[in-house]
Amino acid sequence: MATETKTAPITLTEKALAEARNIMQEKNVPAEYGLRVGVQGGGCSGMSYLLGFDKPKDSDETYDIDGLTLIMDKKHGMYVMGMQVDFQDGLNARGFTFSNPQAKSTCGCGSSFSA
Repeated sequence: MATETKTAPITLTEKALAEARNIMQEKNVPAEYGLRVGVQGGGCSGMSYLLGFDKPKDSDETYDIDGLTLIMDKKHGMYVMGMQVDFQDGLNARGFTFSNPQAKSTCGCGSSFSA
């Protein structure tokens, strides 16, 4: 039985992958959980990014990125296609950042956009 390996519509940098793994370990996130990436309505520009640990649902696509399970609702793909998730650990900013080529405009907080 061949398993199809789907290419994830987004990429995670090495820093983002390392931080996600650290959080999973520190918070004892169950092994059946993965990193959920998506969008939700709200934020100053109309949509905001969603990032957290969750179990896959029936409406989800799952991808393997270097051993980390990435979970995304199928409907969110068109909003995040080509997006890169990074992790900044500097003096001025610490946290996950989103670089999204699908965003027509973003706001100052960096976690909200319009498509």
